[in-house]
Amino acid sequence: MSEPRLIVGLGNPGADYADTRHNVGFWFVDRLAAELRAALAPQGRFFGTVGRAGERWLLQPATFMNRSGQSVAALAQFYRIPAEEILVVHDDLDLPPGSIRLKKGGGNGGHNGLKDIQARLGTADFWRLRLGIGHPGERDAVAGYVLKAPRREEREMIDAALDRCLIAWPQLAAGDTAAAQRILHVKPPQESLP
Repeated sequence: MSEPRLIVGLGNPGADYADTRHNVGFWFVDRLAAELRAALAPQGRFFGTVGRAGERWLLQPATFMNRSGQSVAALAQFYRIPAEEILVVHDDLDLPPGSIRLKKGGGNGGHNGLKDIQARLGTADFWRLRLGIGHPGERDAVAGYVLKAPRREEREMIDAALDRCLIAWPQLAAGDTAAAQRILHVKPPQESLP
């Protein structure tokens, strides 16, 4: 893994979406910005909220999920950051709450944010930090599910996963994929889920 120079948290802007499952990427960037003491502020030319920590950029697109690529491409092109130095943090329906997977490239799994980023960058070869939110069980229920807040016990597991991501941040920042995965790819406890 290359050292990430752009860390993108996916989500939807605005108070109505702040606590929804789809915004776990925003939650991570908020926590990382606090950890790195990087101030986040709106920047119109990058269509999002941006922070800087040394040579690294933090980004929360303000374009809504299905147009996330507009924001990512604008910042990446301006600062000449190649796809392999981009880490996108996003919600993942295929993983249970509390699960995390780090991977490079691959499909988008129907995630509209990833689809748009792939289209705008012209490649899928960026890194992804996939944060599990669980699945509602029926395909027709997905849109409503991701736009609702997680149940209390799910939120606790997601928060624990976010804590693990921060613990793994030094390894992620150094580009040490194997060491980061040893911290991140731990099976979360499932006792509290029905």
